[in-house]
Amino acid sequence: MNTIDKPIAAQKRIALVAHDNRKQGLIDWCKQHRAILEQHQLLGTGTTGTQIEASTGMQVEKLFSGPMGGDQQLGAKICQGDVDILIFFWDPFEPMPHDPDVKALLRIAAVWNIPVACNASSADMMIHSALMSQSFAREVPDYQGYLASRTGDFAV
Repeated sequence: MNTIDKPIAAQKRIALVAHDNRKQGLIDWCKQHRAILEQHQLLGTGTTGTQIEASTGMQVEKLFSGPMGGDQQLGAKICQGDVDILIFFWDPFEPMPHDPDVKALLRIAAVWNIPVACNASSADMMIHSALMSQSFAREVPDYQGYLASRTGDFAV
């Protein structure tokens, strides 16, 4: 499959998500990195976004809460190119019903080659990267060209 360049701009659109047991950890992380985060556009699932906004004073575009479809909204925004980075503090000890949500978000981020941090250490490395403050190229598969080349398999 061919690839196309989809640049990530210097000002990033950062999605912030956390399971209940990890929300305070994400809030603390956001407070620690406020000076960097406020230079970018933030969005989050409903409860997480509301709590981050209340605790930090930073503006967060809030989607629905995760159980009400916020994870799916976020996935759609990734597909539409409206998310550049996913910071998802998920709880590996959370009961099984959340596994499909985690897998779906991580899968769609991988499909669209979105940088992902799943814990504070990886988020620290990402946010302190030289690429955080500049535009850079991101290669994604050319899905439109791929689908158009398939004869009769899919409608484009």
